[in-house]
Amino acid sequence: MKHWIPFIKSGPTVAVIRLSGVIASGSRVGATLNDAAYAPMIERAFKRGKPSAVALVINSPGGSPVQSSLIAARIRRLAQEKSIPVYAFVEDLAASGGYWLASAADEIWIDENSIVGSIGVISASFGFPELMKRQGIERRVYTAGASKSMLDPFQPEKSEDVTRVKELQGQIHDSFIAQVKARRGAKLAAGQDLFDGSVWVGQKAIDVGLVDGIGHIVPTMKRVFGDKVRFATYGVKRSLFQRFGVRIIDDALNQIEDRAHYARFGL
Repeated sequence: MKHWIPFIKSGPTVAVIRLSGVIASGSRVGATLNDAAYAPMIERAFKRGKPSAVALVINSPGGSPVQSSLIAARIRRLAQEKSIPVYAFVEDLAASGGYWLASAADEIWIDENSIVGSIGVISASFGFPELMKRQGIERRVYTAGASKSMLDPFQPEKSEDVTRVKELQGQIHDSFIAQVKARRGAKLAAGQDLFDGSVWVGQKAIDVGLVDGIGHIVPTMKRVFGDKVRFATYGVKRSLFQRFGVRIIDDALNQIEDRAHYARFGL
């Protein structure tokens, strides 16, 4: 009750934002991590009640570099506008785009078994030209523009298409590297390639400078802000229809997709 009584100062508050799952654009609120779905929640967390800090609880294998960049940039903008420190707490995994999100924090804390890193770019697909030929199926594609049908899975792979894709990946990779260097700076270990897509666990991640230490959210925030610190948790709001009308189908599809992403890291 004292929080509602004027002139009585309450303890410091930490706004907690959970960022969990595959990062991808889409309209299914809560199904994937993307800026459009999470923007209102992130804005509320920074603006409501004048929090002493914002804590990001992250568990993500990554996904869209664009959505990772948008979310991280929003967090940094609000942190600077409101002069609020940001702490990231990694659960199982903050890999690829998940680590991009973590890099938006001023400090990154992990469990001794957390996996972090995978600073790279990947794209994967299948090719079916021989299957099409055996089945007597002819692929007909008409384009205006030499690269319009690049990497068509129903045609033989072309070396020029692979070269072009690698160029695009290189540009995205450079952007990812620049983000990590800008946020981690002198904390990164010198003389070691941290950007080849490798991952690190626990203390090894600390040794190479990708994270600041081993610590969980409650004891770490109590150490920083005192035992009277309070936590305000923010989540994505979904309509009644989104929660019940399509939840069963969405959950089944999401679980299959999520398991494929997490399986890359043995989880």
